[in-house]
Amino acid sequence: MVGVDVSGRHEEDGEYQMVAAAVHARIDSTRIVSIEGMGLASVREGPTLDAVLDLVARAVGSLPEVPSGPVVSERGEFYEEPEGTVGLHFQEEFKYVETIGERETVQAAHHAAYAARELLRR
Repeated sequence: MVGVDVSGRHEEDGEYQMVAAAVHARIDSTRIVSIEGMGLASVREGPTLDAVLDLVARAVGSLPEVPSGPVVSERGEFYEEPEGTVGLHFQEEFKYVETIGERETVQAAHHAAYAARELLRR
């Protein structure tokens, strides 16, 4: 599965710097078993639904290998749009977090996106 997260939805110093991270992981129901790869993408655009969908799709597309399993995120990542609507933007299945293992992977993506955004700000 692939956990995704976006950092930088808030304007800072008059501009935006959004970074999406996609973490491809093997999980069980309660934990990450292994990290298979990570993809990142960045854009200096405001956080519209279309901009976030495109950014996350680019991060997933930059993974070193085609992911196995669904793309998973928190509901708020895509403004609580229905799974079916969000899923139209990915080749892989899309769903919102259901298990602890999925939540842990999304949390790993959160840390990666935040760290990458901090590096870009320097």
